[in-house]
Amino acid sequence: MATGNFLRALGVAVALSGPVAAQDLFSPVIVVNDRAVTGYELDQRVRLLDAFGTPGDLPELARTQLVEERLKQQELDRVGIALEEDGLERALEDFASRANLSAEAFVAQLEGEGIAYESLRDYVGINASWRDYIRARYAERIEISDEELEQALAQQSNQTTGIEVLLSEIVIPAPEGQEAQARAVAEEISGLDSAEAFSAAAREVSAVPSRDQGGQLDWVPLSNYPEALRDLLLGLAPGEVTPPLPVTGAVALLQLRAVREGQVPAAAPESVDYALVRIPGGRSPEALAQAAQLDGQVDDCVDLFGKGLPDGNIQRETVAPAAIPQDVALDLAALDAGEATWGRTENGGQVLVFTMLCGRTFGLPEGAPDRDAVRNLLRGEQLQGYADTLIADLRASATIVGE
Repeated sequence: MATGNFLRALGVAVALSGPVAAQDLFSPVIVVNDRAVTGYELDQRVRLLDAFGTPGDLPELARTQLVEERLKQQELDRVGIALEEDGLERALEDFASRANLSAEAFVAQLEGEGIAYESLRDYVGINASWRDYIRARYAERIEISDEELEQALAQQSNQTTGIEVLLSEIVIPAPEGQEAQARAVAEEISGLDSAEAFSAAAREVSAVPSRDQGGQLDWVPLSNYPEALRDLLLGLAPGEVTPPLPVTGAVALLQLRAVREGQVPAAAPESVDYALVRIPGGRSPEALAQAAQLDGQVDDCVDLFGKGLPDGNIQRETVAPAAIPQDVALDLAALDAGEATWGRTENGGQVLVFTMLCGRTFGLPEGAPDRDAVRNLLRGEQLQGYADTLIADLRASATIVGE
């Protein structure tokens, strides 16, 4: 016997040298409701897990698996589901293919390590049946939204190091007839060179919700900003402020607080999905209160409809980043999907603009999973969540002795 096989066999023997080995191997060791788990089954499962190279406490894991398989089998019996012989053969072939073997060769290899065919058959069969049952029971409940898919795709593409910027913002209202005054205030603020002074100014004059944080934003990939602004931002030293940036109904300023290399999407967004909600009343207390209320009521762009505003007041666009107007692009840059900002006005200050990011669509880097693969992965994760909950419920209502 090779040294490695000897050590594995020794490990199994030691693991079973406690109460299990002291009993008749075919006597019950654990009883799950009215179904027994024998010492022989525990011995076989430990050997099987060891052959798979499974890490951890194998005797404990074997106990847990066998108890849960008894619970699964009872549930399958209750609903009348059984795996046909041809289905079992396919499941065994699929399982063996993971080791690049035929089912026959895989069984022979395991038998050489003291693992009976029946032990593998039971392990594969119950889990294949359970997988099919979970899919049939919960498939209709699984719905992967576009936002979830895009978020997962973005995470898949977070595989490169890129530039992130830490900024503060001020958006000064400039309604019709007051543009000159707003620009004069912006010119004065653009000469500031300390974060404290800029934050104080933001709390005093900024029109957007970030004013409550002194205008401070979180780290944002530089690529979120319009291309025309990127060189401008990188040309700033920490503490410096951009020149006044004219936007619809306002003047914007950005202060650079820091620059760093961080994990950013390996591919730039292919398109940006956003919504603009136009609220009558400009910056009146009523309109601002309505914007704040709307922000608290919605989690995504679909929720914007049916909140008391005419559908004609809601504009949703999906466009390439280069096609986004600069004022909207500035609103969107620091937002994650489902987040919103407001403060700019249109129509001479008579309409308040509420801007929400619905999502960014990222191109996938070379070698990344395609959209269907990522969607299937998300479906699998949701199905596993339902399966885990069902097992927990079955455990809670079961009588288990000896585990």
